[in-house]
Amino acid sequence: MTDDGYDVAGLQRRLADFAAARDWQPYHTPKNLAAALSVEAAELLEIFQWLTPEQAGKVMEDPDSAHRVTDEVADVLAYLLQFCTVLGIDPLTALAAKIDRNELRFPPHGRGETGKSGIGDGDRHSSE
Repeated sequence: MTDDGYDVAGLQRRLADFAAARDWQPYHTPKNLAAALSVEAAELLEIFQWLTPEQAGKVMEDPDSAHRVTDEVADVLAYLLQFCTVLGIDPLTALAAKIDRNELRFPPHGRGETGKSGIGDGDRHSSE
């Protein structure tokens, strides 16, 4: 639960109730929700597309940009939570399990030491 009193299950219920009140459930298939999630993630990426790393790091300092980023993050999260609801996935449990696997797959190593998880050694990203 967040400091504002929000919890994942409660937000998932609100999203489901919102969709049900509009008879949108027939459209909330795994394929459609995955596609919508991808589109919203692309809209988030679009905000950063041509920014330098320095500009991207300061994007939340501009109120208009901050509003756009926050809205797109909310859209991505909304579709992800709806996707999880439809497929019966507990998103927090799935994330915790993924972190556990990644901690085993990518053990920490000393600074300056090269190894399996070193930069540029061809290893895959931890989300795979």
